[in-house]
Amino acid sequence: MAAHRSAWMNEDLDALRDLARSFVEKEIKPNIEKFLEAHQVDRDLWNKAGELGLLCMSIPEEYGGGGGTFAHEAVLMEEQARVGDSSWGGSLHNGIVAHYLLEYGTEEQKKLWLPKMASGEVVGAIAMTEPGTGSDLQAVKTRAVRDGDNYVVNGSKTFITNGQQADLIIVVVKTGADEGAAGISLILVEGDREGFRRGRALDKLGQRGQDTSELFFEDVRIPVANLLGTAEGQGFIQLMQQLPQERLIVAIGAVVGMEAALEQTLRYTKERQAFGKPIFNFQNTKFKLAEVATETRIARVFLDDCIAKHLQGELDIPTVAMAKWWTTERSTAVLDTCLQLFGGYGYMTEYPISRAWVDSRVQQIYAGTTEIMKEIISRSL
Repeated sequence: MAAHRSAWMNEDLDALRDLARSFVEKEIKPNIEKFLEAHQVDRDLWNKAGELGLLCMSIPEEYGGGGGTFAHEAVLMEEQARVGDSSWGGSLHNGIVAHYLLEYGTEEQKKLWLPKMASGEVVGAIAMTEPGTGSDLQAVKTRAVRDGDNYVVNGSKTFITNGQQADLIIVVVKTGADEGAAGISLILVEGDREGFRRGRALDKLGQRGQDTSELFFEDVRIPVANLLGTAEGQGFIQLMQQLPQERLIVAIGAVVGMEAALEQTLRYTKERQAFGKPIFNFQNTKFKLAEVATETRIARVFLDDCIAKHLQGELDIPTVAMAKWWTTERSTAVLDTCLQLFGGYGYMTEYPISRAWVDSRVQQIYAGTTEIMKEIISRSL
């Protein structure tokens, strides 16, 4: 088949893709096993990415960023996913945390934190989920109680990406007596605050190199100036405005995972012999791969359309919910089919297909479960 080129690509992004591919091939791919064993990437990976201008590429230059668009972030995400890495939390740092600061931060907050995030000096995280709450963000229990010029924060968070290495964490808290959305605020918490403690790096089924962590807040005093936004109670709206980009980021990983799995499986089935001929020559193999190739192409076309709309500011919440649930569900199915065609070797961890198969499962859960996506879609019907 002819190579597919996304319509949103251009010459500038082609050059960036070459740089991003070189970076992930040199700095990430050879270290994947080490990251898995350590349950986190090397801290200097962030600095190396910053030196090359690969951090905060969609943040304006006046704040130390690259002055680009979401397309620049998407190219880096694609190249990272293409080498099979799920350890580096760069997409969350670049495409999510930095944009909360850009959209809702004061000028002082943006000038203080964004240049440091762009250089790799500061690693960002966002703490939403709690042990007793999943997708129901209105039910968070972590509280920030006003005490003079400070908030006193108490509570805990879990499943926090970049949790072990984060220097700056956007924390979802309750600041008001209202138990619903109107009581939600976002607060910036520095990683060296007294009373803030990191728990264990969680032992996960997949994505084992990502330092997903528990976080604890015990009478942590945070200046009122660290509130994100112009007033208390804006947090839920801020979350709803930014979650669509997070869900699009998940869809990118899902689709590139499908493309990489197809490429690996085509190569393997054409090389592997059974009963005196390549596995690819069996009708079942060809038919299964024809199905995989078709679903993967459909997913890519849908994703590209979403990215193009997002770049124009036209991607609506129901459509990105469709993209998130459908691409992640199809990715798991495609990877399962591909793994089956590897036979027993597909179950061996040294084959990238096995790790990709395990890593893909969480995509149906984080950034809003498949069930939540369908609920969002149904409200628009």
